[in-house]
Amino acid sequence: MINVMIADDHAIVRQGLKQILSETDDIQVTGEAETGFQAIKVARQHHFNVMLLDISLPDRNGIEILKQIKKDKPNLAVLMLSMHDEHEFAIRALKAGAAGYLNKQSAPSQLVVAIRQVAGGDKYVSSAVAQELANTLSIDADKPLYTTLSDREYQTLCFIAAGRTLSEISAEMFLSPKTVSVYRARLLEKLKLTNNSELIRYAIKNKLVD
Repeated sequence: MINVMIADDHAIVRQGLKQILSETDDIQVTGEAETGFQAIKVARQHHFNVMLLDISLPDRNGIEILKQIKKDKPNLAVLMLSMHDEHEFAIRALKAGAAGYLNKQSAPSQLVVAIRQVAGGDKYVSSAVAQELANTLSIDADKPLYTTLSDREYQTLCFIAAGRTLSEISAEMFLSPKTVSVYRARLLEKLKLTNNSELIRYAIKNKLVD
């Protein structure tokens, strides 16, 4: 039996996932969490084969939670769930230790296949993510500059491009405004940009924001 934990801040999403998995004979949901802190705590206290982890929990970034969970439970297969465009978030999640990445709009049958696959020790990616992974094998000179950003810098870029203020970003990332400013300065330097307006145009051009 595959024991699954669901970490998502929306009760209706957790209920929907449980309903889908209740129709299988080999998968059971034995744990839940609605925040990143709870996800880490529950994962430490109980045994699970697979964790379904929302990449956008309210208290902490999903990638940070993923890194902590893989540090605590390296054998736990973490399948990231998200509403975000797969092409960049998926690559970062996989590099951070995720066993797979699944868009929440995927078919229920795809979720079941993904859980079984990662529980068996394999990776799970959609065809779109597989193509993006193949693209990352190209020479460094062909890589977009944003791929050189750290997870924190990339997160800051997305927040700025979405119109968030410095204080809002610092609150979202649980960092001081000064630290966020440092990340902003670093990403501007790496992207060879000079201000927020250029940064927003860059993010839109590269489809990093909706």
